[in-house]
Amino acid sequence: MSAQGSTVQTFFIHFLAILLLLAGAGAVRADVTPERQHQLIHLLRHDCGSCHGMTLKGGLGPPLLSENLIDKSPDVLENIIYLGLPERAMPPWEGLLTRAEIRWLVERLQKGDIP
Repeated sequence: MSAQGSTVQTFFIHFLAILLLLAGAGAVRADVTPERQHQLIHLLRHDCGSCHGMTLKGGLGPPLLSENLIDKSPDVLENIIYLGLPERAMPPWEGLLTRAEIRWLVERLQKGDIP
């Protein structure tokens, strides 16, 4: 096989892998049931609100309003929630929240779609 053929094949393999990851991400988010969504909003308001302010306008932690988060990478925000920031008193939520639940929360926060 020529070098060009190998490059094209590698491109298509990576392209297919990305498509599969994206398709899987959509399926994972669908697993956050309406009941669990309600629980996550409660957790956000009370547990996260204890540091980020009950109105999410900031406190010990920074504000979680859409205008403060819209330009942030969703992946970075998800990793902060999942792994925490020990040097800034942000606890890890790994083991308590799934990646799908964290993604759902980040999407809501960035859109300002918090009831």
